[in-house]
Amino acid sequence: MSKTTPAVSAVKARALVTPMARPVKNAFGVIDAAPLVLIDIATDQGITGHSYLFAYSKVTLKPFVHLLEEIGRELIGRPVAPFELMKFMDAKFRLLGWQGLVGMAVSGLDMAFWDILGQAAGKPVVELLGGSPRPISCYDSYGAVEADADEKALRRSLDQGFRGIKVKGGDGDAANDERRVKGLRKLLGPDIALMLDFNQSLDPAEARRRIARLAPYDLTWIEEPVPQENLSGHAAVRETSEIPIQAGENWWFPRGFAEAIAAGASDFIMPDLMKVGGITGWLHVAGQADAASIPMSSHILPEASAHVLAVTPTAHWLEVLDFAGAILADPIKIADGTLTARGPGLGLDWNETAVAKYQV
Repeated sequence: MSKTTPAVSAVKARALVTPMARPVKNAFGVIDAAPLVLIDIATDQGITGHSYLFAYSKVTLKPFVHLLEEIGRELIGRPVAPFELMKFMDAKFRLLGWQGLVGMAVSGLDMAFWDILGQAAGKPVVELLGGSPRPISCYDSYGAVEADADEKALRRSLDQGFRGIKVKGGDGDAANDERRVKGLRKLLGPDIALMLDFNQSLDPAEARRRIARLAPYDLTWIEEPVPQENLSGHAAVRETSEIPIQAGENWWFPRGFAEAIAAGASDFIMPDLMKVGGITGWLHVAGQADAASIPMSSHILPEASAHVLAVTPTAHWLEVLDFAGAILADPIKIADGTLTARGPGLGLDWNETAVAKYQV
């Protein structure tokens, strides 16, 4: 055991369902509460690293907690060296594969490892990565909203300085998508970036038809128009699209991005720290994006994303979709439409009173 590097002494996971200030409607339903898993990794130096995962569904919470604690038992005594621990977990799960809950568990543990190292150094993680905290441009992330019914909320976002708004589509026909986008563009004006997310709800032919219809409204990107695994379908849509294609939140680990980039699947990429392998995985993908000159944005987890985007050569947008604000001692603060990384570590500290209230 290293005398200078903290070593893992215990791993604890807790399941919560937290309220959302703004429910998110997409093509498949409505997310009105956030199922979260909090990860706490204790060390022999008295430092506890924190991270959290968005579990998507309440039914995954119990197996998630069990999986994380079982993996944690095998980490006890190991020095907190994220690249070495990633190799260890890769070997452990190579035959099983890294998608699904296993991949998310590995990613969540990795984020907590980096949080430990930042706390041990008394620095924000971004400084450990060779950068410094800086304001990152954010967009406010909505569901399937309407310009008239949701005008008050949208104007509140603009008042906070957001220069980008993302909304969902695909919950109706092409005419519904056009009506929504037309109304939003009129409300927001020409200088606010407007993104549309189809959440994998279309086939390539329908995606191409809808995108052509939406081209006059100056969209910054169309996100996940077809199922995420259909790389050739994404490439076919991109070939004729007048609007840039965004994807990546559901591509797994750096190899998944290498395959997607080789397939020409999108103009932009947006890794999700929960699925790309945490901070360690993100760094590998950032190198790929730099080499391919692909703008790279984040997906959810704004607290940690502010650290990694600050050292991403092709950093584009940071998504703000606040799942954890209700249980953080110091929730994120948007300043003139930007978010700046905080420390030490990832700057995460639980409000234990709120955690107890929402724990399940």
